[in-house]
Amino acid sequence: MMESDEFSRHPLKAMFHKSMIPIYLLLALLFVGLGDKFLPQPLSGMSYNTRTTLNQWMTGSFQVWQPKTKPHERTQQELQKQEKNK
Repeated sequence: MMESDEFSRHPLKAMFHKSMIPIYLLLALLFVGLGDKFLPQPLSGMSYNTRTTLNQWMTGSFQVWQPKTKPHERTQQELQKQEKNK
């Protein structure tokens, strides 16, 4: 009973209660993933831009690692030497 009195005095505390976190995450995922399909124009554009930005950020964060040395260079040189000797 004490908890409900606290929320009635502070509506923002009720809005940001810990039990609401999964619902907010689900809404955020739906907005980013499918928002441009069913939301009206200003929100659908925002959803598309958000998804595109997140996609570019994620792909930029995990670029393909390239070694500093050329691991097959020595093998290629040896093959070229063998072909020249024939």
